[in-house]
Amino acid sequence: MWTKNANSGGLSRRQILLQTGGGFGALALAGLLPQARAGAAVKRPVPAASSKMVTHPARAKSVIFLFMDGGPSHLDTFDPKPALEKLAGKPIPESFGRVITAMGEFDSPIMASKRQWKQHGEGGLWVSDWLPHTAQMADELAVIRSCWTNGINHSGGICQMNTGSQFAGRPSLGSWVTYGLGTENENLPAFVVMQEGSGRVINGARNWGAGFMPAVYQGTTMQKKGPPFTDLIPPEHVAPPQQRKQLEFLTELNRHHAARREDNTDLEARIRSFELAYQMQSHAPEAVDLSQETAETHKLYGLDNEKTASYGRNLLMARRLVERGVRFVQCYSGAGSKWDAHSNIEANHDRMCGSTDLPIAGLLKDLKRRGLLEQTLVVWGGEFGRTPMSEKGDGRDHNPTGFTMWMAGGGVRGGQAYGTTDDVGLHAVEDRLHVHDIHSTILHLMGVDHRQLVYLHKGRPERIDQNEGRAYKEIVAS
Repeated sequence: MWTKNANSGGLSRRQILLQTGGGFGALALAGLLPQARAGAAVKRPVPAASSKMVTHPARAKSVIFLFMDGGPSHLDTFDPKPALEKLAGKPIPESFGRVITAMGEFDSPIMASKRQWKQHGEGGLWVSDWLPHTAQMADELAVIRSCWTNGINHSGGICQMNTGSQFAGRPSLGSWVTYGLGTENENLPAFVVMQEGSGRVINGARNWGAGFMPAVYQGTTMQKKGPPFTDLIPPEHVAPPQQRKQLEFLTELNRHHAARREDNTDLEARIRSFELAYQMQSHAPEAVDLSQETAETHKLYGLDNEKTASYGRNLLMARRLVERGVRFVQCYSGAGSKWDAHSNIEANHDRMCGSTDLPIAGLLKDLKRRGLLEQTLVVWGGEFGRTPMSEKGDGRDHNPTGFTMWMAGGGVRGGQAYGTTDDVGLHAVEDRLHVHDIHSTILHLMGVDHRQLVYLHKGRPERIDQNEGRAYKEIVAS
């Protein structure tokens, strides 16, 4: 039997693996034995994500963040500006100040929106004809037209919208949520990320990483094709009793190795991922089995249409995950900045809105009819908006100084537009919400005061908002 005494003269873990490595092929993504199994030789550790930092009654239990990768145009979706029609073809008035964009100092003429606008719902919320299905859910939407960020390019903007900083190294919002609130299940990850499209989100895992927190709080990605999670089915030639013995032995080796390396959070996260993966072998296949859903539900999310099926699949998966206690789900649309419309915005946004509008409306309808919307906060937006000036004659550049996001469910007061941008939609001017404020608001709706959610790093108390945010309580339903 392997001894835990480091001075016993026994073989090291590395030597054991080198000398007996041929028998370890079946151990991929395996974990500890079920907690309830009689006679288990290994004591199951307390999950690292079990801490609770609730400071006031929560309105939301889970978050589904719909991230439009590349920056959708607020001027063509939720923030109509009649002045664009009047100023079309003219340079932006000097009163708006010097304009610096991602492509440099911008002196191109104003470009009018070609969209048709209507008011929807009891609140009379303005939504463009690019989003007819989402418009049907207008009374659920709290549209925030006054968002702003520091990130002028995709890398910095996406990083800040996810972590609060333009620079790598800080925990993602999903990591802060799982650190503060833990998980409501031991059989699925607390934080799940799904990408959609042929590309890869800029910065990759940095967007859902744990930064300086223990690695156990990082997001778990699901595959775009094939089984959502890899290696969940044990090899056929490994019988259950054999796997039990292997798992016990592997756990002993890992614990012995980790005991002398307490500061290695990656190792601890690996051990816990083995444990979670074992539980997922039994529970994850059912959780992600969309064949259990009715044909009507498939149609609601657009799974019957090639144009909407990809994003619809992810959103239906998201609903099934929060239904089972997953705390934070992030669903990227157009991975690889497909919303980035420097030219031909009409074709670009027609395509991107067309692939997401119906599935997003389907998600809201499905959550509502199941009684889940009031406890699930749905967030929509990208890393920034688009400029009122044209680029290349028919596109719009990045606009970090004023753009739109919306929230639904999770205790927000829907059917309202909050904050404003100036007459051409360039700058947020009233009730301005920085990314730090957006993050603080999300945490507030989940019952956490962002000022009290602290992680001590190198002697410094770190917070998601870097001591700069405020919760925008104006959108909270009474």
